[in-house]
Amino acid sequence: MNEDIVECILKAGKIAGEARSLGASMVDENVRLLDVAEEVEAYIIRKGAKPAFPANLSINNQAAHYTPHSQDPLKFRKGDLVKVDVGAQVNGYIGDTAETVEVGTKTHTALIEASAKALEMALNTVTDNIAVSAIGAVVERAIQSNGYVPVTNLTGHSMKQYNLHAGISVPNYDNGDKTKVSSGMLVAIEPFATDGAGEIDNGKPGNIYRILRDRSAKDKGADELLQKIKDNFNTLPFCERWCAAIDSNAQTNLKTLLRRGIIYSYSILNEVKDGLVSQKEHTVYLDGSKTIVTTR
Repeated sequence: MNEDIVECILKAGKIAGEARSLGASMVDENVRLLDVAEEVEAYIIRKGAKPAFPANLSINNQAAHYTPHSQDPLKFRKGDLVKVDVGAQVNGYIGDTAETVEVGTKTHTALIEASAKALEMALNTVTDNIAVSAIGAVVERAIQSNGYVPVTNLTGHSMKQYNLHAGISVPNYDNGDKTKVSSGMLVAIEPFATDGAGEIDNGKPGNIYRILRDRSAKDKGADELLQKIKDNFNTLPFCERWCAAIDSNAQTNLKTLLRRGIIYSYSILNEVKDGLVSQKEHTVYLDGSKTIVTTR
């Protein structure tokens, strides 16, 4: 792969990892989610990258896709299990990473360790030409050995320039998929462990969007916002907070774009039996015989 591209991949991963650690360190009782998300995203920008997606701060039975809105009053509470999921991009090349922290208690250490152990074992397994189901089998065994179950309908994913989910899924169990990862690929591996049923379902919207169809809304304000979204975020996910910063009428214009089917709203992903969920994620770049973890 072009050396300049590899440099972008490594820089994005490094910044994402630092931003994830910063976000995790800020999570504490009575701290606003909005303050953590904004500081994480500002850090990414200060370091010379851009957020690849809005900082996700998903709590307890939420597995993913919660980011605070621009007026969000929500604060972390003692005992919360918080997934800090962060992405940075440099020229469209992405580092995607996550960890789970517990607010003020140590009740769920084993659940946190289940996803962390699974990720470490997966990272020791992934190599050029390995089937994704083989990675999933390692994740599944590791999580089960800690007494929990993997979330079977959430996966890791391959990534390409300005494309967060580029077609290949990396399961958290052995699903029999013989698709192989290969040299030159950028892949996010993200085990999710739970004390619930091992599945997630869509909940209410989580303030995160992406462009679904690039066409006119036949509404001046909405069309102007759409152009700003394309100029600022390209094809990557974005959020209401970011739109509010560039459009004083963002709330109304986002609703118009949604109603016209031009943008898509990501739902918060909840465990189906309200089980607690932990997550741990790193991005790997496959460089021939080497597997480089970019987000440590």
